[in-house]
Amino acid sequence: MVFSSNVFLFLFLPVFLSVYYASPYRWRNLVILVGSYLFYAWWRVDFLLLFAGVTLWNYAIGRRIAHHGAGSIAARRWMLLGVGGDLAVLGYFKYANFGVESLNTLMSSVGLQPFSWTAILLPIGISFYVFQAISYVVDVYRGDTAATRDPVAFAAFIALFPQLIAGPVLRYRDLAHQFESRRHGVDLFAEGALRFMQGFIKKVFIADSVAPLVDQGFALESPSTADAWLTALAYTVQLYFDFSGYSDMAIGLGLMMGFRFIENFNQPYVSQSITEFWRRWHISLSGWLRDYLYVPLGGNRGGTFRTYRNLLLTMLLGGLWHGANWTFLVWGAWHGALLAIERALGVGTGLHGPWRTLRWALTLLLVVLGWVMFRAQNLTEAGRLYAAMFAFDGRGLSEVYAGGIDSLQTYTLLLAVVVLAVGGWRSRQAATLPAPVAPGVGAMRVPLVAALLLPVFAMAVLKLSAQSYSPFLYFQF
Repeated sequence: MVFSSNVFLFLFLPVFLSVYYASPYRWRNLVILVGSYLFYAWWRVDFLLLFAGVTLWNYAIGRRIAHHGAGSIAARRWMLLGVGGDLAVLGYFKYANFGVESLNTLMSSVGLQPFSWTAILLPIGISFYVFQAISYVVDVYRGDTAATRDPVAFAAFIALFPQLIAGPVLRYRDLAHQFESRRHGVDLFAEGALRFMQGFIKKVFIADSVAPLVDQGFALESPSTADAWLTALAYTVQLYFDFSGYSDMAIGLGLMMGFRFIENFNQPYVSQSITEFWRRWHISLSGWLRDYLYVPLGGNRGGTFRTYRNLLLTMLLGGLWHGANWTFLVWGAWHGALLAIERALGVGTGLHGPWRTLRWALTLLLVVLGWVMFRAQNLTEAGRLYAAMFAFDGRGLSEVYAGGIDSLQTYTLLLAVVVLAVGGWRSRQAATLPAPVAPGVGAMRVPLVAALLLPVFAMAVLKLSAQSYSPFLYFQF
């Protein structure tokens, strides 16, 4: 089940919210748990056992760490055991196929008989809920959060359906108090509903409308330079509106249930360095990689060489987290190398600095080039598009590509660029100007935004009903 489906909008969500608000406050965590398990089981009932197993494993590990005391030698052993178990599960289900296929390719190239292998089905959301479980175990060991004694609250945290499939990556220490006590109200619910509609529009109206441009472009056997650049631009737009749209919907659903999740995007395409980009793009994952991988590796301690090594390793593993494919490893290495180069050159984050057009243009170019590798099915496909991008053949759009483009796709892409430009400009203004003080603006703003969003949301629902399927790009990760 996905958020952009009629089953979710008109069956699951209304029933869940009705049961949730009709239940006594003390039972609402249990309602979340049951509802989240039903949400997950809609895809595969059998993988609920794995889901529950990971939850019980990390709950028990957390209790053992608490028993021995945070930071103790015995607690460290339990922490390593817990993290090792989580990584073993993730490694088997996500990377076993990739490992065997790579080995078989190598064996075939030297004339050896490849292994016989039955492909393993990847459980959806496993990358997200395993990372959340790891952060809990590590935080308990570090003493950053207390080991919970409430198995229902912990299980509900791991299974929380708004962010279960594609994030944001949450940490128990940030939500523990909200599972104990959270506020519900009409104002919070309305804020959440508006945020959900905003994300739904971004996903269904923009990302889904631009998607055919991307699919057609990457399928071309002999793209022109114009084909390749339009394809890369379209994917840059599609990925942002698809993923940030999902995050908006997840945050909105959380607000409807009384939770406040962290923001996951902050206008990343206005970044003036790759360092700044990773402080604006997929913020929850960037913070996770920093706190649970880069810092434990040594961070920027231990000299220049080790700092560069740690940056590269962190981004390599971050790339591999996105998927078991050489393209993701190359994409991770690309960003790791760029981060290391920026550190060597002393490039700052630029979050609050003056606008520098050339730095922005170069950063966006480097990001777009990376997205080509991120989207490609294999290195050959990525190489074909890169070759076309820098062939500068002057042919314009090919007849094959131009013939598959309709006016809706073109106008939507232009609209998306305008939305990104306006949002980026507002983000820069907010970073350089003091925030205005206007009591009561929030209360006045809700009806106005609702009046603007409701008709567009209704049209997006109609569009969704007219198309057969609307998956989220990050489901594959």
